[in-house]
Amino acid sequence: MIEVNITQDMIDEAETKSQEMGKLKKSITKGKGNVVGFLGEIIANTVLKGRIENTYDYDIVTTDGTVDVKTKKCKGKPEDYYECSVAAYNTIQKCDYYVFVRVKNDLTVGWILGCYPKEEYFENAEYLIKGQKSGTNWFTVKANCYNIAIKDLHPIQEPS
Repeated sequence: MIEVNITQDMIDEAETKSQEMGKLKKSITKGKGNVVGFLGEIIANTVLKGRIENTYDYDIVTTDGTVDVKTKKCKGKPEDYYECSVAAYNTIQKCDYYVFVRVKNDLTVGWILGCYPKEEYFENAEYLIKGQKSGTNWFTVKANCYNIAIKDLHPIQEPS
């Protein structure tokens, strides 16, 4: 897990992108998570050092392939048994990897939790139905999704 301090420049960039994009169809948070989602991409790219492109299928292009960043808000540093999610309607995205990020509610810090190759993710993740509670942290899922614990993600290495 890599901790990244969030700067005002990062927040400003995320807010600008959020306003430009507006509310996405099928948005679980009805557009309220846009800033956090863009912050997740910016945070992930501090380590990935790719090119942010924001397509439906992926967010970042790196030398290793395309990456879709999945971001959630949290109250504090995530525990390794917390789960990362991919909504069931996003399984058709054409990306090579998922990278999972958490952003603290007050937007002061974020954590790059790890990554998972897309094809392997759905083979190993647990499928949950909207309203069902996850088995480890008892979070009630807001949409049908595939979950995997942070401890089961592949680590991302910080550049030296």
